Amino acid sequence: MRRFRRPGPPDAPRVRLNMHIRISPLRVIGPEGEMLGVMARDEALRRAQEYGLDLVEISPTAKPPVCKIMDYGKYKYEQKKKAQQSKAKQHNMQVKEVRLRPKTDTHDIEVKKRKARKFLEEGNKVCFMVIFRGREITHPEIPLAILQDIVQELADVCKVERPPSIEGRRMNMVVAPIKKA
Repeated sequence: MRRFRRPGPPDAPRVRLNMHIRISPLRVIGPEGEMLGVMARDEALRRAQEYGLDLVEISPTAKPPVCKIMDYGKYKYEQKKKAQQSKAKQHNMQVKEVRLRPKTDTHDIEVKKRKARKFLEEGNKVCFMVIFRGREITHPEIPLAILQDIVQELADVCKVERPPSIEGRRMNMVVAPIKKA
């Protein structure tokens, strides 16, 4: 006979509460944060019922295990809010792409530099891609000079992570933002 697992996140820590706590004795913390002491499981459950709250296992590995009398629904809500706030504060670095051609005019290159500077100041990496058409690939020194000029212009906000290299009909270079102290 096959056993099926319950759906849900596999790495979520299982919190035991009320009757699911099997170990006795327990170190119990009251609803106001005061230490109630070490007591039997049944006594701790009785105290939690007196308050109209749940007995939640906080630290199962401690000797004896630590449990707290609290409102479990409110506890879960606060944990969810903390997780959302920490996720909102994170910045995921993205790789932005700036495409050029060997025949791109100087003014257009200036516009691309400004755009790249904006991306770097936001904390993203920038991949400069020069695309060759036809016989343009026979003169790789032209786009190489363009990319070196771009690196010199943006030297105050970026460092070269991957120097220019030709892959097929494209020349790629990746720059990363400089970490500010």
